[in-house]
Amino acid sequence: MPNKTLRRRRPDRPRQLAYRIVRAVTGADAYANLETARVLAEARLEARDAAFVTELVSGTCRLRGTYDRILAAASGRPRFDPPLADALALGVHQLLSMRVPTHAALSATVDLAAASVGEKVAGLTNAVLRKVAARDLDAWVVELSRGEDEIGRLALRTHHPRWIVEAYADLLGEEAEAALATNNVAPLTTLVVRPGLAEVAELDGEPTAFSPFGARRAGNPADLPAVQTGRAGVQDEGSQLVAWALSLADAPAGPWLDLCAGPGGKAALLAGLAAATGERLLASELQPHRAALVHENLRGYHPAPVVIAADGTRPAWPSGTFARVMADVPCTGLGALRRRPESRWRRTPAHLAELVALQRRLLAGALDSAAPGGVVAYVTCSPHRAETEQVVDAVLAARDDVDILDAPALLPAVPDAARGSFLQLWPHRHGTDAMFCALLRRR
Repeated sequence: MPNKTLRRRRPDRPRQLAYRIVRAVTGADAYANLETARVLAEARLEARDAAFVTELVSGTCRLRGTYDRILAAASGRPRFDPPLADALALGVHQLLSMRVPTHAALSATVDLAAASVGEKVAGLTNAVLRKVAARDLDAWVVELSRGEDEIGRLALRTHHPRWIVEAYADLLGEEAEAALATNNVAPLTTLVVRPGLAEVAELDGEPTAFSPFGARRAGNPADLPAVQTGRAGVQDEGSQLVAWALSLADAPAGPWLDLCAGPGGKAALLAGLAAATGERLLASELQPHRAALVHENLRGYHPAPVVIAADGTRPAWPSGTFARVMADVPCTGLGALRRRPESRWRRTPAHLAELVALQRRLLAGALDSAAPGGVVAYVTCSPHRAETEQVVDAVLAARDDVDILDAPALLPAVPDAARGSFLQLWPHRHGTDAMFCALLRRR
């Protein structure tokens, strides 16, 4: 009797691209938003298919921890090999969080797994996903919540790791759930003008609520002439506000410094604000390839501000040089989870501990770089106490030449942003990333 070869349909192109992106995210630590943009630019899909890929990738990455727990419960296996796990997670998102008919999600994912991993996993993929499809997402959350404490249940409801939920609850109490839920809603793109080079009207969008430099707009930012020529760029409103706050503080005349400038969004805004006062900005970034990104963001200015590759913990300039210093330090990014869906599962408390040590050294270097009377903005895109107020407290405990300024008072139109003398923005309150800013004056 002749052998029968199973004729399986070839996976459709949008799902193949989504799988390729997710594999890059999980296997090569790629950023989901950047990898999606790169792949879609090459693929030239129709708008409907491109939107499908974007939602499939971002949604799968955002809820990945929850989906992995659902797959473990449905299969009885604690884990799958990464290539199969990625295909299964894409299938779970279609079944539980997208308007894809069950039969279509099942058959398409089986075809994808068979083509990408091997025909031998087709039966397992079909069996596991059928068990997943037996409940909706809410029912799975209820099932997985059995035996969990309140923090554990909140983590499941909002699709975050427990340690992040604990940090939000510590800061916000009962308001934490609203903040965590907002992290699951992708924001509109926010644009910013380079002061002196473009007007907000050129951004062709809705002006931002608090920043006078920005606008929100759907569509591809690269379509705008102001973006094409470097007179505007993409930047969250929260980042605009902390840069603006630094420019509003009283400070002596003198050059400005962006200590950790990559990829260059804040440097581009600060350069225009400095020029308006007759000052110049120096942009410093440790990694040469990120310094190149800073230079690209500053290309609209003529002459362009100087960009150097230098270590902010070992300043390449004399102490006491700068009137204003922006220290937007590397952090866990817990305040930008709307735009970086994979970050919540990629970061761990171990990363936090490593970053805190670096943050303290960078803040000390920033303070040493400030002239007498100069102002330092210590900024993180994270609200976590360990990398915000505790870093400030630890560094200032070893010094007697620094005063803490009232940062919220410089932005009186921004409501509910005071965290003592520090500025704290929130997605659910302000529609921005959860930016933290401490303004410090060197005596």
